[in-house]
Amino acid sequence: MATTPSATALSREAKRSARRIFAPVAEPTAREDATSIGEVREAAMGCRRCPLWRNATQTVFGEGPENAEVVFVGEQPGDQEDLAGKPFVGPAGRMFDSTLDGAEIDRRKVYVTNAVKHFKFEPRGKRRIHSKPNAGEVRACRWWMDKELDLIKPSLAVALGSTAAQSLLGKAVPVLKMRGGVIEREDGLRVFITIHPSLILRIREPADKDAERARFLKDMRKVKQLMAA
Repeated sequence: MATTPSATALSREAKRSARRIFAPVAEPTAREDATSIGEVREAAMGCRRCPLWRNATQTVFGEGPENAEVVFVGEQPGDQEDLAGKPFVGPAGRMFDSTLDGAEIDRRKVYVTNAVKHFKFEPRGKRRIHSKPNAGEVRACRWWMDKELDLIKPSLAVALGSTAAQSLLGKAVPVLKMRGGVIEREDGLRVFITIHPSLILRIREPADKDAERARFLKDMRKVKQLMAA
């Protein structure tokens, strides 16, 4: 005759299962003496600094020349970026590219990355809907952002939206109020504040969308001027 496990035995098994599931995972980190973005990117592929890696397809690291004069920082990879493993390749990326073209900024000569390197989302049926990273996730991923900036040593960083500004400046910034302005960090890095191009895509009224796109183009032309300064 089969016996039924006691409540105590079930409790012990539940605790063991919880320890297996939530056991801490070693954090892969780039060596302090890493000399290239390639080394840091390789280390980031196994990042476990926050829980976002569990559901994302892969780490989406920055890309661009290691001697780039300007670094553009977005919020996080979206659905298409998560699948492709490259930043700014989805709808917002195409908006970004076309605006850079309008401002005569060659994307091949700039470095593009995100404040958070894993896609955070909520599943809705077959779709994965973007979810804004929280302060803890931004803080955890800032370790990688600092590595990128240390190696590239740009003269200018462009914060595309509030999450990027928070990552670059270490505090919340009122983006719409500060838009078009430059904040200089203690280390001398200039940070230009603007919106994320995804904001333009969310505007439904065609006239309003065109006006916002024109403002974003104006911001990118300011960036072009700052690059020459």
